[in-house]
Amino acid sequence: MSVISRKKKVRTPAEEETSLNMVEHKSVVDHIADVIIYVIVALIAFVCVIPMWHVLMISLSDGRAAMAYEGLAWKWIGNFNLGGYELIFQDSSIISGYANTLIYTIGATAIGFILSAVTGYALSRETKLKTPVSLILMATMLFSGGMVPTYMVIKALGWVGTRWALLIPGCTNAMFMIMMMNAFNSVPKEMYEAARIDGAGHLRTMWQVMLPQAMNLGFVIILNSVVGQWNSWLPASIYVTNKKDLWPLQLWIRQITADSENFLRSSNPDYNRYLIEYAVIVAATLPILLAFPFFQNKLEKGVIAGGVKG
Repeated sequence: MSVISRKKKVRTPAEEETSLNMVEHKSVVDHIADVIIYVIVALIAFVCVIPMWHVLMISLSDGRAAMAYEGLAWKWIGNFNLGGYELIFQDSSIISGYANTLIYTIGATAIGFILSAVTGYALSRETKLKTPVSLILMATMLFSGGMVPTYMVIKALGWVGTRWALLIPGCTNAMFMIMMMNAFNSVPKEMYEAARIDGAGHLRTMWQVMLPQAMNLGFVIILNSVVGQWNSWLPASIYVTNKKDLWPLQLWIRQITADSENFLRSSNPDYNRYLIEYAVIVAATLPILLAFPFFQNKLEKGVIAGGVKG
């Protein structure tokens, strides 16, 4: 028996130096492009932050001084003052609005994501109805029945004046379903086939095998649903107009702002009421701003996953 021995090739110092010199370095043009990109991104971020910073500073200002001030507020005007926040939280309607908004946001997001996931899974399978159902979904993105027919349907279901009118109709949309379809399509087919061979049904395959691998894009859907539901006020103004105990926070903000506009008509006006419209904006936006960093990593992965064809 012959034995073939292989000697490990040892590189000379000259070859090592040549290898190190082959490391790619950025050119001057690349550095200039990076600086331009950083400057543009910084300017966009600055422009986006300015309005919120102005609102925050006005909400912390002296009411009378803030009324007379013109231009952007880079710091609080006059004495530091929390009178606007004290007024809004003295009103029990704000607490009620927060509670209702949490119910609508969590409930509608959960129901909507389940519907989007189930529909997306069904559309990702090769079935006879895949093409016609996909066309119907896309048609709903282009055409809408309108507000009046929608109201008639909600009324016929007996949901007017109930929480169901704010939970069900807008909990999901065709775009989210198509996004989930693409997310399931990005999962390797071998995973689906292996689960089916092992005897898993469609529901178990979807929830335990495919959905965990499609959640990068799923988190994008959840985040968009949360932001949309948190800021929603129009459905409440239509379906629960006379049910103030069901009003979400955004509808209470509109009501409180409208009630505070005529405070100067009183003989001894409370100038802190001028700050209410700024304070309620901060109070309504702050939870979303605090929650967003926890979703940022998932959001970035989801955007990348949505932009790569599986």
